[in-house]
Amino acid sequence: MQTTTTPSTNIKIPAETIIEPAKSWVPLNLKEIWAYRELLFFMMWRDIKVRYKQTLLGASWAIIRPVATMVVFSLFFGKLAKIPSDGLPYPVFNYAGLLPWTFFAAGLTRTTSSVVANGGLIKKVYFPRLIIPLSGVVGGLPDFGLAFLVLIGMMVYFGIYPSWTSIIWLPLLLLLAAITALGVGLWMASLNARYRDVGYVISFITQLWMFATPVVYPTSLLSEPWRIIYGLNPMVGVVEGFRWSLLNSGNPPSAMILLSFTISSLVLASGLFYFRRMEKTFADVV
Repeated sequence: MQTTTTPSTNIKIPAETIIEPAKSWVPLNLKEIWAYRELLFFMMWRDIKVRYKQTLLGASWAIIRPVATMVVFSLFFGKLAKIPSDGLPYPVFNYAGLLPWTFFAAGLTRTTSSVVANGGLIKKVYFPRLIIPLSGVVGGLPDFGLAFLVLIGMMVYFGIYPSWTSIIWLPLLLLLAAITALGVGLWMASLNARYRDVGYVISFITQLWMFATPVVYPTSLLSEPWRIIYGLNPMVGVVEGFRWSLLNSGNPPSAMILLSFTISSLVLASGLFYFRRMEKTFADVV
């Protein structure tokens, strides 16, 4: 930047300012997220309204989809395939796994398409771009809450009551699912902005990932050494933790939850830095 000095006031006035893009990894600057928290709320609320706009059943779809999936899985995997469920009724066993998985999968899908879907807004005004994928994950909490009511009814019907010492872990496990969805979603959203193929394959990846997660089967089918390796999938600890927390299913999966937290934290940290590095190109490619 070049400056000139006025003779009377001896004040330096910038004559020319050159703005250049960052050439290395940029800081996260997470304080901006808090400063723009109202924008985060309104973007989340906008996504929720658009999601169920002009639908006959409205927010009931948040309940219908996991319940319908649970019925199909209970028929084919529980009745026909006779997959064990750790001594629990298969419908409630399966639904307790579907809840965190549906929250994760929906958040990942919305986050992946969030940058492209908000391309017009990105080109017009500045705001922290991290708010866009973050709103996609946080916006799934109302759907999770509605679907969770069904699980409570199923637990009462089957006479399953969790202990207070285990249920207090439920918010932390939900946070772990959100961290995983956001971490992976930041990578996918950045790549999808440049390569639209990502948006087409994300549903296929999600389906494969579900069967690599103990949603329809228990981890007890695996021997102990393989369970730790299996826990490299961060959603394994989340799903198993949900079942233990709500259904008193077996011993606390401490090792799996710790491993899932470690993997999710690494994915989130790398996703944040990669997203921040790539966001300067979003206005040019979306």
